[in-house]
Amino acid sequence: MEERPHSEAPPSERDVSGNLGHLRLFGIPVRFHFTFILLIIYLVVLALDKAESSTTTVIYVIALFASVLLHELGHAVAARRYGIRTLEIVMLPIGGVSRLEKQPHRMTEFWISLAGPVVNFVIAGLIAGYLAAIGKLPTVADLVRTSDQYMMARIAAGNLILGLFNLLPAFPMDGGRMLRAILSSSRPEHEATRTSVQVGMAMAALMALAGLLTTNFMLVFVAFFVYLGAMQESLVSTGRFLMRGELVQAAMITDFRVLHHGDTIRDAAELLLATSQQDFPVLAGDNVVGLLSRTALLRALATDGPDAYVAGAMDRNYISLVPDMDLADAAPKLARAGSCALVMNGEHLIGLLTTENLSEFLVLRKISRNISQSPHLDDAPN
Repeated sequence: MEERPHSEAPPSERDVSGNLGHLRLFGIPVRFHFTFILLIIYLVVLALDKAESSTTTVIYVIALFASVLLHELGHAVAARRYGIRTLEIVMLPIGGVSRLEKQPHRMTEFWISLAGPVVNFVIAGLIAGYLAAIGKLPTVADLVRTSDQYMMARIAAGNLILGLFNLLPAFPMDGGRMLRAILSSSRPEHEATRTSVQVGMAMAALMALAGLLTTNFMLVFVAFFVYLGAMQESLVSTGRFLMRGELVQAAMITDFRVLHHGDTIRDAAELLLATSQQDFPVLAGDNVVGLLSRTALLRALATDGPDAYVAGAMDRNYISLVPDMDLADAAPKLARAGSCALVMNGEHLIGLLTTENLSEFLVLRKISRNISQSPHLDDAPN
């Protein structure tokens, strides 16, 4: 079941840690991670050492940037074909990451992942075909020398490399997801993910070693991101596995405090200090009209003062969930909400689902599973 609509703010309006600015492309928010700037600087500095004009260098960097965006749009189009919405695209030094509203199932993930590299291969093929038709297809030696006349060929080569690189069987590249999709056809998803993560971490180690031996620190940098991507995917997969079969009502907070529409920021601040709660539902009578987060509370305290009303600072675009919703489906919606989602039974507020409480629930569930799978002391030999 989906969360009930409450004029939900689009995901693009929610801040994401480490991202600098964003634009919208075909309705999809495109964000730039701060480390993406390092890649731009690296490409510019690298190009300055080549026999190219500054104009050609700028065009080449923009073309590669556009190729990465088209790659991610390929994922978005394929995902839409399977009824999955793309929440945002985040640009990283090793490419882009399309964040989908839900985890695709098995071979659906395979085809969505393959769509990105296919876009790059099509771009490379079209450019190479055009150059061959006009008799200006360069040799590999020509590309190595680099000059203004070979810019289009270099763009084609860049797309070919981008497509092949993303087919490597390592997270967060597309090849890692394709490998997981293939393995998932014969084993549980969390086991397929574990195998894919192990392959990815091994490849990251090999890339880092090769980078150190050849003093290619860009390769070491890429290996670092591949390693982080593999670890992150492992954590996400483990979380999905632990949440499988559990409902929102099993993890929600039922002992919570609320604010009222006529309360002031001073009232909210006192409640924040008196409890361990970070987010407070705001009621008008018995009806929920908003959600006041700790961040919004502190911002209002600094800008509007303690006598301002919580109604002016609360978020009216909160996300609500139903208690019998599968926890694995609720987790992505909680991530979109920020730190807290309201659990509603009809129009009645019955609980809160927070990222902190969900994390504690998963830790307890993991410990319980480990205990249940371990040998009983009574079974041990004397």
